Amino acid sequence: MATVISRQVRDRVASATGANSPIPAGGCLLAKATHAPDARIIILGSDEYYPFLTGKEFHDFVMRGNLDLFFLSGIQIDAQANINLHVVGDYDHAQARFPGAFGSGAIYFMAKRVVLFRTEHTRRTFVPHVDFITAPGRSGPDVYRPGGPLKVVTPMAVLAFNDEAGSLELESFHRGRTVEEVLAHTGFPLPVRADVHETLEPTADELRILRGPVRDALRSIYPGFVAKAEAAAV
Repeated sequence: MATVISRQVRDRVASATGANSPIPAGGCLLAKATHAPDARIIILGSDEYYPFLTGKEFHDFVMRGNLDLFFLSGIQIDAQANINLHVVGDYDHAQARFPGAFGSGAIYFMAKRVVLFRTEHTRRTFVPHVDFITAPGRSGPDVYRPGGPLKVVTPMAVLAFNDEAGSLELESFHRGRTVEEVLAHTGFPLPVRADVHETLEPTADELRILRGPVRDALRSIYPGFVAKAEAAAV
């Protein structure tokens, strides 16, 4: 997932990650160590990669149109790339409540490109319709929206957002997975692109960088995530 994400990071423009985003953060750092050495990387929770004193400063930066790429997730994601970060079930009688958006709704509109990610690819996550729209994948023609969804990255596949259709479709599946498996684990009809293919695997050099300098850089930001990664590698 980190290597797929890293390929979306561009040189000489800003890419940012929010809270609880170690995989996108790792992808951004991998990009900076490889093809995008002059990328401006912003990682919430990092002393080195967060140049703002307050969250307001960061949001002002985004609202001025300065952010090229942002990463969002959701408790639920639907076919139109709507995300839900608020509740499961009816809003007034919710089965579960979550922290909410902290500006994600606005950033979804204003970041030039948004990559959604989720570490679980199941019908529980990818639902026909989210229970609550924290941020919509698409807006009407009368709404100012310079940005919007580009892709969804999961442990199984990469879904691309089709702007014309206003919905997600299967772009690629990861090694060891199949088109049929991805479709079976998605809770809505998922169109398959004519050129669907196996996701490009990480190179040996990308894995070396991820497991070395990138992991070391993430240690102070996401110590729990790094500890799990190191334990899994033993």
